[in-house]
Amino acid sequence: MLNTKGLSPSCSYCEYGKASVDGETVLCRKKGVVEKDFACKKFKYDILKRQPKRPKPLEKFNPEDFSL
Repeated sequence: MLNTKGLSPSCSYCEYGKASVDGETVLCRKKGVVEKDFACKKFKYDILKRQPKRPKPLEKFNPEDFSL
């Protein structure tokens, strides 16, 4: 488990879950069809399924910002 401090378990990034077509539910091998925020005691983190947050866009700079 890499950098998972403060990460709450969720079936959307569990090893046993697979996203369904509608995007609101997860097809779990252990529990069947569940909500994507659901987590059971069989939860096993899969780092490749987690979508990281996008970085904030950079500020717009003017040429005046770089002149002396």
